[in-house]
Order: sequence, then structure tokens, then C-alpha cells
Amino acid sequence: MGASLCVPLASLLSGRTVQGQNKTEKPQGPPGSAPSLASLSPEDDQFLNDLESANFLYFWEQASPKTGMVKDRCNLHVNDQGIVASIAATGFGLTALCIGHQRGFISSEAALERVFAAFRFLWKKLPQHRGFFYHFANINTGERVWDSEISSVDTAILLCGVLSCRQHFRHPDVSQLADLIFNRVDWTWLSEDTSLLPHGWTPEIGFLPSRWDYYSELMMMYLLGLGSSAHPLKQETWSAWKRLTFEYDGMRFIGSFAPLFVHQYSQAWFDFRGRRDKYADYFQNSVIATDVHRRFCVELGKQFPDYSDDLWGITASDSDKGYVIWGGPPAVGPIDGTVVPSAAGGSLTFAPPAALRVLKTIRNRYSSAWSKYGFVNAFNPLKNWYDHDVIGIDTGITMLMAENLRTGFVWDTFMKTSEAQRGMQRAGLLTYYPAKF
Repeated sequence: MGASLCVPLASLLSGRTVQGQNKTEKPQGPPGSAPSLASLSPEDDQFLNDLESANFLYFWEQASPKTGMVKDRCNLHVNDQGIVASIAATGFGLTALCIGHQRGFISSEAALERVFAAFRFLWKKLPQHRGFFYHFANINTGERVWDSEISSVDTAILLCGVLSCRQHFRHPDVSQLADLIFNRVDWTWLSEDTSLLPHGWTPEIGFLPSRWDYYSELMMMYLLGLGSSAHPLKQETWSAWKRLTFEYDGMRFIGSFAPLFVHQYSQAWFDFRGRRDKYADYFQNSVIATDVHRRFCVELGKQFPDYSDDLWGITASDSDKGYVIWGGPPAVGPIDGTVVPSAAGGSLTFAPPAALRVLKTIRNRYSSAWSKYGFVNAFNPLKNWYDHDVIGIDTGITMLMAENLRTGFVWDTFMKTSEAQRGMQRAGLLTYYPAKF
């Protein structure tokens, strides 16, 4: 096998009761969507509920009640007093508030108090430029940290959380703040002289030289820009980025020389099931890419015997030597047998039985890989190394995809927003009926 490049609070919800809600419903995609997500056994549903509950605790405890900002990461072995927040983790955290409220993990009053804190901070205090935010900021003051960049894609992840809250809570003040935050984002500035959006901007050097030019998590960013009514991207930007085709074990898919998460992040919010543009069905593409990654890891089992159908998944993560960008195929980074739970967690909607098998294996066989916040970021059974940290974005993608597998809640909520619908329409992502075999 090998890879090759081929081409008032009481009335907030109109009396709707959510406390204690814990129903499992089969997600309903657009007509013709495929594959349908299979109904879960009571055991699997309870496993995912326990996982989501633990994940939610991270976003509740590791966020500032005053600012709503969520820590980038948390060390589980100490009383972590870190002050570095990530706007991407905050976007996942805002969506986690919607899930937690829907699931009955949290009351309406508590959820709305946290949402208001976050939205007021985002609108009035968190430093921004043309509506875009710095990647990392002080969790208490919002001050820029580590000379980080104004980040285009991390702002997009944050905006997905903002729109999810607006749609779910339906509170007029939440809606007003969400509209102000979203409509301040000047996509036309970001695309002033290019159809390929830059990774970011700093006051010291201006736009960063790197561009979002290959298939990746960029899809959410381009779709949000296309969906903006205040400062929209031009339609041609959707066709500007390259869609490289790879082949592995006779299977072809659009991808990048990048970790598995590039297939996951945009599809945590945007529901691509049963839709395609002139290039691809991106949901089916990620189904194939996920299975290819599983096969790639199983093949690596000849070199690293911990990898198997029971235990696979490599994506950007911590390691015993620091943070590493790795994955494949084609192989990226110095792969050493490290397992990253969010690789399977973020793949739950693309490969439900296979991903569940991995997550249950980790939970049952590797107790040191489990914490009160769910899975640690990474571990290596061959070296008996277990990460001390939980990372917000990896915890977030696991939680969102678990809920999408169970009920489609994040998809259903987010896709009701006018911005998501307009972005999909302007990108030419239209409903179609896949051929049946």
C-alpha cells in the first residue's frame, strides 16, 4: 500500500423545557444524504454521553466566568493557573454551551450568563482588527499573548460558536450582539488583493505571507465570508484554493499534506451531507479520507505494534518531545506510535463504528489516557507516555462530532443560520441525490 499525489431569562426559550433532556435521535440530513448515520446502541449512546459530559466540564471550568474566554490547554496534574486563552477554543466552548444546555448539563440561566459574558467581551473589550481577533489572548484581560497573529481561521472557528449561540438561544440581546460581532468582520479587507485568504495579520509586519491555498479547515472560513451580508467575499474565492487528489490502497480523495483534523473542523458546524459543488461531495470525501487514515495506521502497525483496528489515529498533537504536526497518508512528521484520541473523536460522523471502537478501547484499556475532562491530548503506549494536558480545540472537536453523531444537533442548529445558508448557496454547494448501488 502507498500514497501518491494524483491530480427576562424565564421566557428565553418560549417555555421550552430542556433540563434533563437526553434523547437519542437519528440525525436527519438533507434528502439523499449518504451515508446515513446509524442508530446507536444504548451502550454506545451512554458512552458518548459520558464523554460529552466530561468534555463539557472542560469548557465550563477552564473558561473565565467574566470574559467567557476558554483556555488553550490545561495541565491535569497541577492546579493550572495558566492565563492563555485561544479564540478557537472559545468558539468550541460557545458551541459546547449550546450542547450542554440542550443535554441538560447546565441551566438556561447559567448558560445565558456565560454567553452574555463572552459576547460583551468580544464586542467591547477583546482587541481586534477589522473584526478579526488575535489567536491567543490573556483569559482575564484579552491582552494579546506571545505576539500572536490576528488569525483568519481561528476567528472563523470563534464565529461558528457565536452563530451557534445566536441560533440556539434565540434571545434578542444575544442575537443583537452576535450580529454586531459577525458583521464587524471585514472579509473584503482580508481579500483586498487576493482570492487566496492570508493566514493572518500582525501590526508589526502586516499580512502574513502564508495563504489558505490548499484543501484544509479553510472551508468554514471561505463559507462564512461568502455568507456575510456586511462585507462578503467574492464568489470566485471558493474556486481559488487547490483541491489536490491523493490515492492510497486504490482509494482516491481530496486532501493535503496535513493532519487528519483538516477534514474535521469545518464539518463540525457546516453540514455537507447530501451536498456537492462542481468539485466534490466533501462529506463523502472525508468518509474516504478517514478510512484511508485508518488503513494507513493499521499498515504502520508493522512498525509500531500499538496501531491496529482497535487503536489508530494520528493528528496534530502533543508528544513526549513537544507539539508535533503529524499524520497521513502521505506520512507527515516523525510518527512514533503516539495515539491522538481526537483523531478518532473528530471522525465519529465519518466512520462511526470504527471511531467508536477506538475511543472505547482507549477508555477501557488505557486508564491513564482518561481524565475528568475526557481523553488526554495524546499518549504513546510503546513508551508508556501519557500527556499531562487537555487541549481545548481537540476536546471541542470530539464533543461536537459526538453530538452530531448522536442527534445532528450542531449541524441542525448552525445550518439554520442565514450566514451558513447564504455561504453554501454562493459556493454552489447544492443538494443532490447520490447514486445508489
